[in-house]
Amino acid sequence: MQSNEFAPEGGGSCGARLKQAREAAGLSIEDVAARLKMPSRVVQSLENDDTASTGAPVFVRGQLRSYARLVGIDLEAQLSGTPLASTAPSELISHTHTPRYRRVFEQTTRRAIYIVMTAAIAVPVVLATRPHLSNSVNVQSLEMPATPAGAEHGAALTARSATATAMSPQRTPLVASMAPALSQIQASKTLTLNFTGESWMQVRGTDGQVLDEGTVQPGQTRSYNLGEVGYVKLGNASGVEVRKTGESVDLAPFSRGSVARFTLSSDGSLAPASN
Repeated sequence: MQSNEFAPEGGGSCGARLKQAREAAGLSIEDVAARLKMPSRVVQSLENDDTASTGAPVFVRGQLRSYARLVGIDLEAQLSGTPLASTAPSELISHTHTPRYRRVFEQTTRRAIYIVMTAAIAVPVVLATRPHLSNSVNVQSLEMPATPAGAEHGAALTARSATATAMSPQRTPLVASMAPALSQIQASKTLTLNFTGESWMQVRGTDGQVLDEGTVQPGQTRSYNLGEVGYVKLGNASGVEVRKTGESVDLAPFSRGSVARFTLSSDGSLAPASN
């Protein structure tokens, strides 16, 4: 930019006017630079109308206006006809505009790719887990056919069954053989009261709560798990037979008069009770 671009007809340039106003105000270049907070070389360039080395026009225009306000002059009339006048903002042109048909095509393509990828992952998983998810169970009938496949074959099977039955000893069913063992196990963990005479009884649990209480007639029986009984009181103790783990218990050590009182520990042992 040359100095004559800022010099209107019949008047000084912007730089000359600024310099003249500065000198009239008694300011040095350093004083202006300090007040405007700009380098001294920029102030000198503005006075010499050397705006090419100062920067972009928008910055030069701002610096000239600040300098003019400092020294009390108006440069707007001179700046309006120069390249430093305010310029309209550049028109923004979009270079990334996408036509609508292209956007629709891209969206459809992305959705199709998503569906294909989902199917590629889900279908093998479904096919692999289908045998495990099937609830059908093949049930074979245990009934023998009404008509044998052949008379000779049936006769042979009958003969073999008869021979095996004759040669094998008689066996007791498993459940029947286990019944005595189960009875012994249950008896080994119980406290049984067999009433041979009319008696009054009270049974408390390990927590002190009453489990059973009242008058019992002859011929009746009460059974309790050893782990749940903590205290027993029997009236007319001579009319009660006490069995622990299947063995008879002598009530004499626990009796006072006709009443027997005893406690049971966690291991099932009996001890006299004070009340």
